[in-house]
Amino acid sequence: MKNKFKTQEELVNHLKTVGFVFANSEIYNGLANAWDYGPLGVLLKNNLKNLWWKEFVTKQKDVVGLDSAIILNPLVWKASGHLDNFSDPLIDCKNCKARYRADKLIESFDENIHIAENSSNEEFAKVLNDYEISCPTCKQFNWTEIRHFNLMFKTYQGVIEDAKNVVYLRPETAQGIFVNFKNVQRSMRLHLPFGIAQIGKSFRNEITPGNFIFRTREFEQMEIEFFLKEESAYDIFDKYLNQIENWLVSACGLSLNNLRKHEHPKEELSHYSKKTIDFEYNFLHGFSELYGIAYRTNYDLSVHMNLSKKDLTYFDEQTKEKYVPHVIEPSVGVERLLYAILTEATFIEKLENDDERILMDLKYDLAPYKIAVMPLVNKLKDKAEEIYGKILDLNISATFDNSGSIGKRYRRQDAIGTIYCLTIDFDSLDDQQDPSFTIRERNSMAQKRIKLSELPLYLNQKAHEDFQRQCQK
Repeated sequence: MKNKFKTQEELVNHLKTVGFVFANSEIYNGLANAWDYGPLGVLLKNNLKNLWWKEFVTKQKDVVGLDSAIILNPLVWKASGHLDNFSDPLIDCKNCKARYRADKLIESFDENIHIAENSSNEEFAKVLNDYEISCPTCKQFNWTEIRHFNLMFKTYQGVIEDAKNVVYLRPETAQGIFVNFKNVQRSMRLHLPFGIAQIGKSFRNEITPGNFIFRTREFEQMEIEFFLKEESAYDIFDKYLNQIENWLVSACGLSLNNLRKHEHPKEELSHYSKKTIDFEYNFLHGFSELYGIAYRTNYDLSVHMNLSKKDLTYFDEQTKEKYVPHVIEPSVGVERLLYAILTEATFIEKLENDDERILMDLKYDLAPYKIAVMPLVNKLKDKAEEIYGKILDLNISATFDNSGSIGKRYRRQDAIGTIYCLTIDFDSLDDQQDPSFTIRERNSMAQKRIKLSELPLYLNQKAHEDFQRQCQK
């Protein structure tokens, strides 16, 4: 019997204990809603980014990569509208001083109340008053006036802090792609339709960050801007919708029961979007946005063309047309997806004799370690380390564990998602060239004896079986 962690706090405590995440600047009492990734978190995060890149870039004939700078010319943000419009409606409770985003306050009160993203402060205030929405913290109805708060992190380039040296940490990776559209298209001799993908850090001075790594002020995005002719936009949109859903289930291990699609009604659409659908996941705090797909029309290239006075049109050699391409944008936050995967995968499993274990049921490609090498007794440590070195030479992510009883070591590896435990025993000494060992599988706890030479084939076969099982769910 498997039981999920009941609270976010329980899950976070486990992840901190075993080395996935740590509170940022903890020796100085931390920094609110900021997290550092420990040894296991780094491995898992990199595996997730590599898995995404493989699926949406490497395996695609029409998608290439880009790595644009975090600090861009401020005119980029002027053209995109971020300088003037990238803000959240801020409201404070006069009674307890709690601070909220007015739109999220309304949404948490009743998700069926739809209000446009670009609504005025007066429109937000009217909804709060009409429904008499009280402060969730103190239950009082005593609000300040709503004011807008720009989310961009402002800094200065160079030694003089004046207006002409103002720059911003990027709030999204997308604009770095748009301003490089022509460079990429020309240098790679690309013909529409094609996509440009990027993984990178973004920064937003969020009013109410929280829910662990779900919403933080520093985060990573995995985005594609797919450029196309207007008439093919909805077909490409649907293609990505299906591909993303399949990938979330088969590669990331998320359950369809914990996923749902939310299509934004017209009044909720961003100013640049003609259609947006979010995949929402059932986090420990409830259903929230996980992965978004937006049809951005030709808005971004058009506004950059207007302000820069540079030609960002595309000449279609077949039809002899010249036009500004439209864009489909699939976008996901690395940390948010990581949180969904960890929520889905981590259980407390009841075993026989009232025993229990923490089981992190990560997919093979995501698991920080595929293998843990364990000497049965300490006098076999040298042989185990020799085999451990040979496994590392096979380019297999592995760890070495010789602390405590073999049972405790199994439990320790189960709790961090290690797929297999290899136990080096006295029979492993019989064949110096091709030693054998017991291999134990994480989920079933079944054990089998194999030789070192058989290990790569065994792992590939098991990974394929795991993938097939997930696809059938």
